[in-house]
Amino acid sequence: MMKRRFLGAAALLPFAAAAQEAPWPTRGSIRCIVPGPAGGAGDFMGRVISERLSPRLGQQVVVENRPGAATNIGMTAVARAAPDGYTLGIASIASNAVNRWLYRNLPFDPERDFAPVSLIALVPNLMVVPVSIGVSTVAEFVRFARGRAVNYGSVGAGSSQHLAAAQFALANGLDMTHVPYSAAGPMNTDLIENRTQVLFQSVSAVAELARAGRVRALAVTGEERLPAFPEVPTLRESGMDIVSMGWFGLCTPAGVPEPILERLHAETLAALREPDTVARIVQSGAVPRPSPSRAEFARFMAAESARWRPVIQATGATAD
Repeated sequence: MMKRRFLGAAALLPFAAAAQEAPWPTRGSIRCIVPGPAGGAGDFMGRVISERLSPRLGQQVVVENRPGAATNIGMTAVARAAPDGYTLGIASIASNAVNRWLYRNLPFDPERDFAPVSLIALVPNLMVVPVSIGVSTVAEFVRFARGRAVNYGSVGAGSSQHLAAAQFALANGLDMTHVPYSAAGPMNTDLIENRTQVLFQSVSAVAELARAGRVRALAVTGEERLPAFPEVPTLRESGMDIVSMGWFGLCTPAGVPEPILERLHAETLAALREPDTVARIVQSGAVPRPSPSRAEFARFMAAESARWRPVIQATGATAD
């Protein structure tokens, strides 16, 4: 009897191994959780990468927007999802680098609860001011702002707009007050009407206003000038040793099997090297930056977290 039971269990082993090695993906669509609203920069990156991954994986990758709490709601959903390769998430400077220094009770651990796949793109901002204040350069703005209360807007504490402005204020000893908004539209309107005096706004959200002359672009926060605004200098070219960029990347819940992660990484790199993908990202004002390895993306996020910690602490900003 014991021998028959042993043989029966042994006979099941090949089936168990086959189940573990079943090809992925095979059972319907994959969801890509974007922890921000439709129409935002994160949503754009999520949709671009999802569209490109769908034919490569042979399954539809569907974007699911889960905005709220400075990305925490969406990324909590990613962290708690089954680690089976059918849930992806769009990581960002907020969720995976900064929020740990802003929230005392962050509902996830940005290192332990996610498996990195690849960086997608770096997203520099445009420093823009109201036309009515009459400044044309960064140096003129610093002179304008010194000794005066200045308001700046962002989509929330920990966003790339907030961090860029906070870093700029610290570097120049300026008294700048942070005004959070729920969306780019009202924030841009308040800038145009001089209720706020400066924004470090995402390029896609302010490009048309700058081209139409309704706001004035003074500088780019990235390392290089933007093809879309070749006449606008970087902050470094303007005499400020500041580089500040948002970023977006792809991740999964922790625990996804290595073969799935390796395939996701390979397909993501291939998708981000397609000329049409590169053109769409560049046109949005971002810089495509696929990670050569998953470990490289993990190192990048750790370095970003360490980089922004002292800036957050210097501002005294908290979010809960």
